[in-house]
Amino acid sequence: MSRPASRAKVSVRAIAALAFAAVVVVALDQGVKALVVANLPYGTVVPVLGNALQFLYVRNPGAAFSFAVNMTWIFSIVSTAVVVAIIVFARRIRSMWWALVLGMLLGGALGNLLDRLFREPGFGRGHVVDFISTPWMMPAIYNIADSFICVSMVIFVLLVIFGVNLDGSRALSAKRQRAADAAATRDGTAASTTDDHGASRTVADDQRAPRDGRDALGSDSLGHDAT
Repeated sequence: MSRPASRAKVSVRAIAALAFAAVVVVALDQGVKALVVANLPYGTVVPVLGNALQFLYVRNPGAAFSFAVNMTWIFSIVSTAVVVAIIVFARRIRSMWWALVLGMLLGGALGNLLDRLFREPGFGRGHVVDFISTPWMMPAIYNIADSFICVSMVIFVLLVIFGVNLDGSRALSAKRQRAADAAATRDGTAASTTDDHGASRTVADDQRAPRDGRDALGSDSLGHDAT
């Protein structure tokens, strides 16, 4: 009774962490975008840290980092599918790491989806507000939501590499898995050998019993005849 209750408690904590991360990312993304729209001149580079970091307010009709600018409707549908999938999938999460990763991914997807749904030029065709420029790293312009999506994907890959499961357990490495399989095989072979030897001894005892009985009978008969 205590184990299911404990698992349910962990699940609630994980879902709460996922929701908290998503809300923080959405609030940060939409709040900063509102400041950008209200204060930055459109299409003008504003140096922040020289060429390392610049603000450049643009509206992106495509995907993250200004890719596929003519596919706004498709990315609106894809973003909606990602959001729904994460929400449905959330009840299976027990790991806090996975909760935070999926929460950041959910928040990033929601941040850009809100732009596509409610910004100009219309519902489902809205242009995403991008403003972060790092020319030394990449030529594209991006935003807070894009950044959290990328960070969540990096952590996602690390969790997979280190074998962290959704329930928080650690998956066996390939080497440890082979060792465990070999040990199980040896144990199974040993048990099979023991059973075979035991069965052989039983058959031998059964075969020997009648012969011993005949020998005893023969000796008794000889003794009787001699008498």
